[in-house]
Amino acid sequence: MMGAGDAGSRNAGIDALRGLAIVLVVFNHLGLRIPLEKTALADVLPTWLLNRLNWNGYEAVYVFFVISGFLIAGNALRRWGSLAAIDVRAFYTRRFARIVPCLLALLLVLSVLHQLGAQDYVFHRADQSLPRAILAALGLHLNWYEAQTGYLPGGWDVLWSLSIEEAFYLGFPLLCLLTRRRALLVPLLIALAASLPWARAALHGNEIWLEKAYLPGMAAIATGVLGALLVDAWPPPRRTVVLLGWLGAVGLGAVLLDGGALWHWLRDGYMLVLTLSSLCLLLCSRWRAERGEVRLLRGFGWLRAWGRMSYEIYLTHMFVVYAVVRGYRAWGGDPAQGWLWYLPALGLCWLLGAAVERWLSVPCERRLRVRLLGAASGDRMSVQPG
Repeated sequence: MMGAGDAGSRNAGIDALRGLAIVLVVFNHLGLRIPLEKTALADVLPTWLLNRLNWNGYEAVYVFFVISGFLIAGNALRRWGSLAAIDVRAFYTRRFARIVPCLLALLLVLSVLHQLGAQDYVFHRADQSLPRAILAALGLHLNWYEAQTGYLPGGWDVLWSLSIEEAFYLGFPLLCLLTRRRALLVPLLIALAASLPWARAALHGNEIWLEKAYLPGMAAIATGVLGALLVDAWPPPRRTVVLLGWLGAVGLGAVLLDGGALWHWLRDGYMLVLTLSSLCLLLCSRWRAERGEVRLLRGFGWLRAWGRMSYEIYLTHMFVVYAVVRGYRAWGGDPAQGWLWYLPALGLCWLLGAAVERWLSVPCERRLRVRLLGAASGDRMSVQPG
């Protein structure tokens, strides 16, 4: 998303929030294999904190969903003036150019590793197969496929969220053109966003589908879209912006640090606290940037860089996780020293994401935009990507 009216700039606050989300995803997938609570860190840090570092990956994906709706709807508003004027061909082309090159490369690598029989990458369930998994990934129903057949290998499993997100964006521009007016679109989005706790409550019984069903994820994306429409329609007073920032920080902190307590009080409603808190932080970041009030905190440049490359890191981090875990086990697998393996894992995730961004995603996206939309669309950094 643009900041302060400058099309060439990025929003540091949003990049930092995305960076936090992708770090939590990586910590989650490491924690499933090297739990921090069993390391020497438990002697100096409380167990509850170590557990929260490891078990917020699912919540982090919902933060991504809210950010995605906020950025993509906001970018559409800046390009076409209103969602009713959205250019469907250009919208789909931009999504294709951003998503498909990395996705196809990932599917190719995963397919080769499966065919070679590489451990951690082979389908072992009788009702799962490589052709069917490829079809599910490209057909945007890998989440449903997992709910029917069980968890896929980790490199494939990360694609469940992409199925939800891109299924939403297939219908989103058509919905905007059909409704034409905000007076019709906004109530539909509010109903979808507010349905999150009830949608989750209705899904209890199938653990995988509870985590990965379409409707809850789309509710979080709709929350972000509503935020983009609010930014476009209302310049708030400064005190409101500050209040939103504090509400977002406290709410997100409560979910990430003590989600169990919120679950005890609110049940599935705690997910609304998560999505609305994320939205408050996005609104605060956007309005502060427009007022020129952004101050970059020293020492957090690495987190913003993670946010900038969140898509690339998200798709590729399981290669690093598997490699690091194998190194940990080959080295003796001492649980007390397990936390030391998080440091090289984070560094390697960043390096792999940076390589994919530099050599694959950015050049492919630019070339596809130039070829499909014309030279004026070649620079993807003109707006902050969703």
